[in-house]
Amino acid sequence: MSSQRPPTIDPVAAARWAQQATQTAPWLHEEVARRMMERLQWITRQPTSWADWSPLRGGMQAHAALRKRYPQAACYIVESSPALAEQAIAAQTDAWWNPKRWSAALQHAGPPPAGGIDMAWSNMLLHQMADPQALIGDWSRSLAVDGFLMFSCLGPDTLQELRRVYAAMGWPPPGHAFTDMHDWGDMLVHAGFAEPIMDMERIRLTYASPDRLLQDLRELGRNLHPQRFAGLRGRHWRQRLEAELARELADADEQGRLTLTFEIVYGHAFKPAPRPRMAAESAVSLQDMRSMLQQGGTPGG
Repeated sequence: MSSQRPPTIDPVAAARWAQQATQTAPWLHEEVARRMMERLQWITRQPTSWADWSPLRGGMQAHAALRKRYPQAACYIVESSPALAEQAIAAQTDAWWNPKRWSAALQHAGPPPAGGIDMAWSNMLLHQMADPQALIGDWSRSLAVDGFLMFSCLGPDTLQELRRVYAAMGWPPPGHAFTDMHDWGDMLVHAGFAEPIMDMERIRLTYASPDRLLQDLRELGRNLHPQRFAGLRGRHWRQRLEAELARELADADEQGRLTLTFEIVYGHAFKPAPRPRMAAESAVSLQDMRSMLQQGGTPGG
């Protein structure tokens, strides 16, 4: 499915950003993870093993809260490099003398074995992937039958105010385009997930100054658009940008503070039992037929 990779994401820039070390996740990521965790109350299954994709940027506070929620479950940490995975584990490891160290479930650095987990967790990662369908495929392969996926990412209304400013200035886009939640749902079904549930919300953040706004954006990500401005920009460009942000993003309802919109997409789906593909005339073993009937399936259904 390489032909369906996002056309506005530069793979080289995306890989470079994924490898960049980080110490703390952005506040917005931790907040989104907290809201996504609230959705776990509707899931009765208690996973005995789970994996967290990119928790360093997704939120180590959220990761710790999940470990507390599932204290006996084995946990896999999946990062873009072994060094980052070890960094995430080190950030969650108690001192050798702490009794909690010996009672806590094991954490593993690296991807889980095929069919080895009951829950796949990914917070604010999917929208910055140059090959998102490959990541969705990794989730599917890692989950056991009846395991479930929880993920969040940015939606297409994100930074709409900033995009208008850049367009008015005649500049290239300030960031790549974000995928609609319905398209994510279609990709989940294509990867073999069942019963995908997608929803979204908009979060408006306000800032006291253009400098604080730009600092937040640097922590949240990078401009991965292939047609982004390629050269270095001077001091006058920065001054012009800050002046436009102060003028165009000021909100009278927020005492003149600068506002940015972030669309947050949440996704949830289960991994069903595999069903054999049926030709015009197919043979199904008695054992396979029994398994499908026990699971509520029908041949070719």
